Amino acid sequence: MKFDVLTLFPNMFDALKESIIGRSQEKGLLDINLINIRDFSKNKHKKVDDTPYGGGAGMVINPTVVYDAYQSVKTEKAKVIYLSPQGKVLTQNKVQELAEEEHIILLCGHYEGIDQRVIDEIVDEEISIGNYVLTGGEIPAMVLIDSVSRYVEGVINQDSVNEESFSNGLLEYPQYTRPEMFLGRKVPEVLLSGNHQKIEEWRKEQAVEITRRKRPELLKENNSKKEE
Repeated sequence: MKFDVLTLFPNMFDALKESIIGRSQEKGLLDINLINIRDFSKNKHKKVDDTPYGGGAGMVINPTVVYDAYQSVKTEKAKVIYLSPQGKVLTQNKVQELAEEEHIILLCGHYEGIDQRVIDEIVDEEISIGNYVLTGGEIPAMVLIDSVSRYVEGVINQDSVNEESFSNGLLEYPQYTRPEMFLGRKVPEVLLSGNHQKIEEWRKEQAVEITRRKRPELLKENNSKKEE
């Protein structure tokens, strides 16, 4: 899967060279390409922003540099996503949907935003990672890349994807490892029993209970879907 990221701060994405995402790039499973919007500025000082028409605080990114950066990587199959607090909040269902794409172009805003005309021209969808405002779209872009990449074949074990939180509408059951006793707390006996059927039943029960206690609205959503 290919990600092209249009950003003013490509060095922020160094974190994606680590761990699972980094190894997946080395294996050729992911192609994450960083495009510095500033490289497309025709200003001798590489200026990319200007004051907003109508007045107001902050600076607005020029549409021309964004459009030229987009033109350098666009393909017929590319889906362009603008990371914006005005977008629909990213969900696990949306993550799985985006994982079906071959090429995603991520546009990272900064300052007071980007000239609306280029957004209207090139953006297919706006996505937010939550109802709050960040200093730029780089961190949301990394969140989207990380979450979507996990559904790309070969990136992680498929069983891990199927059993984790939100994949089945529930939060994940608790996990345990050695030592068997820690600070007076023992691993649940059922996990030591070797009875896989009972372990599976216990995990399902735990997933429902944890969801009821921590995120009860998810259970209501599941019940609504079943009634439909």
